[in-house]
Amino acid sequence: MSRLSIFPDQSEAVCGEMPLPQRVCIDPDSIQRELRARGIAFEQWPTSRSLTQGADQAEILSVYANEINRIQAAEGYVTVDAIRIHPDHPERSALRSKFLAEHIHSENEVRFFVEGQGLFCLHINEEVLLVLCEQGDLIHVPAGTRHWFDMGSAPSFCALRFFNNSAGWVARFTGNPIADRYPRLD
Repeated sequence: MSRLSIFPDQSEAVCGEMPLPQRVCIDPDSIQRELRARGIAFEQWPTSRSLTQGADQAEILSVYANEINRIQAAEGYVTVDAIRIHPDHPERSALRSKFLAEHIHSENEVRFFVEGQGLFCLHINEEVLLVLCEQGDLIHVPAGTRHWFDMGSAPSFCALRFFNNSAGWVARFTGNPIADRYPRLD
């Protein structure tokens, strides 16, 4: 079940202190409303098609061609790829570490989860929003939004990623260790 947890910004908290959420939303309408108020778009789309165990990127993109076309037509994204990571992925630890560092992008970050789950963590003004995205969730994180992503220690997800440039995922890391002060996916 998708979930939004809203925390106060604890960037100056004492090490070891885990903040408590000020609000938790589990129904899609509340999640969408809270995120929209902060400039984040969130939708849920049906995902009734299953991917084969060994589906490569070409197959994944083919299976979800209608959704890809809908997003590209509406928003003009030029590049789309699929990231699929399972618990036995040889680079799972390195990828998790990279994504867990707070960063920003010069373009919007748009993800459509077609399998599994991942935790988007958004650092907006004086709040940190933890958005548990699951199959069928579409999230639009505006360019310049400080955030990090946790796929968990035993990741199991597949997401379509949309880009306005052909370089794909390009991040500028902030150097802020804030991600260490908030709950992780595990």
